[in-house]
Amino acid sequence: MADSGDGGGLDLLPNMPDTPDTPPPLKAQKPQKPQKKSRDARTLKPAADLPVARIAVDIPLAHLDRPFDYLVPEKLDGRARPGVRVRVRFAGQLTDGYLLDRVEASEHQGRLSYLERVVSPEPVLTPEIAGLARAVADRYAGTLADVLRLAVPQRHAATETAPWSPAGEPSAVGEPSRPGPGTWVRYPAGQAFLDAIALGRPARAAWAALPGPAWPEEIARAAVTAASAGRGAVIVVPDARDLTRVDEALAGLTAADRDAGAAADGAASYVTLTADLGPAERYRRWLAVLRGQVRIVAGTRAAMFAPVANLGLVVLWDDGDDLHAEPRAPYPNAREVLALRAHRAGAAALIGGFARTAELAQLVAAGWARDLVPDRATMRATAARVRPAADDSEVARDEAAAMARLPSLALRTARNALTTGPVLVQVPRRGYLASIACGRCRAQARCTQLIGGSACNGPLRLASQNATPDCRWCGALAGGWRCPRCGHDRLRALVTGAGRTAEELGRAFPGVKVVTSGGDLVLPRVPDQPALVIATPGAEPLASYSAALLLDGWALLGRPSLRAGEEALRRWLAAAALVAADGTVFVHADAALPATQALIRWDPVTFAARELADRAELGFPPAVRMAAVAGDAAAVASLLAATDPAFEVLGPVETEDDPAAGQQVRALVRASRERGTALARALAAAQAARSARKEGGGVRVQLDPAELI
Repeated sequence: MADSGDGGGLDLLPNMPDTPDTPPPLKAQKPQKPQKKSRDARTLKPAADLPVARIAVDIPLAHLDRPFDYLVPEKLDGRARPGVRVRVRFAGQLTDGYLLDRVEASEHQGRLSYLERVVSPEPVLTPEIAGLARAVADRYAGTLADVLRLAVPQRHAATETAPWSPAGEPSAVGEPSRPGPGTWVRYPAGQAFLDAIALGRPARAAWAALPGPAWPEEIARAAVTAASAGRGAVIVVPDARDLTRVDEALAGLTAADRDAGAAADGAASYVTLTADLGPAERYRRWLAVLRGQVRIVAGTRAAMFAPVANLGLVVLWDDGDDLHAEPRAPYPNAREVLALRAHRAGAAALIGGFARTAELAQLVAAGWARDLVPDRATMRATAARVRPAADDSEVARDEAAAMARLPSLALRTARNALTTGPVLVQVPRRGYLASIACGRCRAQARCTQLIGGSACNGPLRLASQNATPDCRWCGALAGGWRCPRCGHDRLRALVTGAGRTAEELGRAFPGVKVVTSGGDLVLPRVPDQPALVIATPGAEPLASYSAALLLDGWALLGRPSLRAGEEALRRWLAAAALVAADGTVFVHADAALPATQALIRWDPVTFAARELADRAELGFPPAVRMAAVAGDAAAVASLLAATDPAFEVLGPVETEDDPAAGQQVRALVRASRERGTALARALAAAQAARSARKEGGGVRVQLDPAELI
């Protein structure tokens, strides 16, 4: 019942009509909630000791790439330790960050905000990784926030809070027994390199590995040698197939220690980090590394930032593989990151593979690394014999050998080898006919589908023998295609893929098993039995091959790339290394080319030195530092205008990107190696200025890109 009085009351009865003499009813007021306790500076007290926290805020804006100071409230004093994840209020929003350090006072003259909360007491960002991330960001003109996203995995709360048995302080963890040198004795400096690792010396080796299956065990022996001296090791390989082989080698070497009980405290154990583990398992293994439970970490590209304590060795296998290049900003390469990490930590380094890059040759020329190569006698006894398609004796017998895709020498080589084991056939392209042309005028067949008012102009291909040609760019079918030049409707092959090659060899060798590996179906291993194995580069199954046919060398050497010769040699050597020492390797390429000669002699070291000299003469990386600046034309022009005019600018030129994205251009900025740091700083400052002014248009800045053309 409502109260009534002189001033009129509130009528709470329903469905009562209003009258002119009665004022309209008022809405009942909601009871006010009690006010929450304010968390501003009037109610919170800073910690008594080291009250100021330096926070790396997770904001990738270039002009905000610096630590920010916050006050640590008393109640968070015990949890707010360097390296923990925190939440802070930045520009009015709650933002993630990492606590880098705590200091007594701030240089900021204004009022400081307080930390909102500590997400987890786990110090996930170690001082070594924090310093490395800052150095990587500076080298690649990036931001610390971008690098930390690559270095520290996302938190998995259930895994982090699960019970675990600490292995103690890293210095208190026991060491595994030192393994013997094994196949390292085949290298003149192999024993000395292992001794340097055991003594904790920063030996840095540019490794030219002998062909054969021994390289995973050699990497494992170097890593366990470092662990036996109480130091950690980080091993980075290109893909999961290589990681599986290293995993097996590490398991074999550490099995004796596990059986003897020496690894009960985790000293001789190791972990592998791969993307297919799932977030929980991957984070669990990463935490085991962080907490000092393991000394050895092996993984793909992301493992280069693994927080191994007391780092003693970094290993990078096949540094020329493009999988080592991070596709996310600031686009670091695992080779440069591991070299920088070894330099900062005073650790040993083992970088190499069957081939050698010009970048590794530059490290040797600068004196940072030393050659670790076999002698020529050992190489000749280990490597298979290599024959080109058109050597003098073969041309004298068959004048068409230089032009035929499958000359008689290749067929004879395969036929003889099939009596003892499998034969590997490496084809540069997958598919059936990767590129086709007019059968009359030989003009490349291109798509005529209209997109946005203009022709797609993408290259056509055939997916199978009876398939309709389709476009490799837009996927449109071209059933009624006619050559726009001559009107002819017949097609011929320009680039033959693995599928068509399997058909041709199946007809040439009836009754012989033919298997293919590549694309979505990569075979890990094939039996050591007679068979033809057709594979694309990087997808070769493991086996002890009796011979290898390296076809269509022109497709690799003719790529519009600065690294065409280097990449062709790397792929050839990787395939030839699978052939037995008494086998034969046939390469279908001009024998006079430097890459072919390097394969015949199995001499990647001399080839890399020559490649480095050629690039120094032409002013190309790694003899110089070069940055690729790509994006909207106006944005690229604005950024280039803000850099030092002393740097040499090549371009900009239009790119072949989607026309709907507007005019896209690309420019190259070149500087000497001595001014490489200045170039990175200038580009970072220009990016920061654009970010502060909120200029539109996207710009991608990539230092030392793998591809310049």
